[in-house]
Amino acid sequence: MQNQVSNKELAALRAIRDFLMKNGRTPSVRELMKELDYKSPRSAAVILQSLIDKNILNKKEDGSIQLIQYEFNEDETTSEQTVKIPLLGAIACGLPILAEENIEAMIAVSTRLAKSPDKYFLLQAKGNSMNQKDINDGDLVLVKQQNSAETGDIIVALIDDEATIKELRVNNNNVVLLPQSSDKSHTPIILSHDFITQGIVVSTIPKIDN
Repeated sequence: MQNQVSNKELAALRAIRDFLMKNGRTPSVRELMKELDYKSPRSAAVILQSLIDKNILNKKEDGSIQLIQYEFNEDETTSEQTVKIPLLGAIACGLPILAEENIEAMIAVSTRLAKSPDKYFLLQAKGNSMNQKDINDGDLVLVKQQNSAETGDIIVALIDDEATIKELRVNNNNVVLLPQSSDKSHTPIILSHDFITQGIVVSTIPKIDN
């Protein structure tokens, strides 16, 4: 991809990537202007439009930007194989979790982590309810998509159209979604079976800090 873009466009892509990893969404024009230390939003808008024209970014129906091409590993000498995995933003009420409207970016992830033929997605963790499992606020979690899980699995559960990451415990007729946190204000969620398992967490990608 690097031979398709100018140095300014590559700098913009890195800024978008870093913003995305910190915030779980792509920046607005004004936010990108600030990230790149530009004086005018027009300069950022011109770069965004150029990357859209090159099919590296996509403009969604709501006007937000979707990053559809970016490699985590920028070392051109690497021979490691990757696969594009969707990074999901906020889960819209009533939409399937992998609906186009939910996808913020397509991120290249090593096939050693995202193994064929299984399907995967990425979510950004919010809060510290799973920090004792090394899942911290702002981290990305790689999730293997499946609708079943066993006791002890770290799962993504969809409850009332909101995704939550918790450890699954099955007890007789009840299901417990258990936090693993140093913050004792987090308490277990006790359910019957009126929730949807979206997948199992298989890896964590730590938040980028500048």
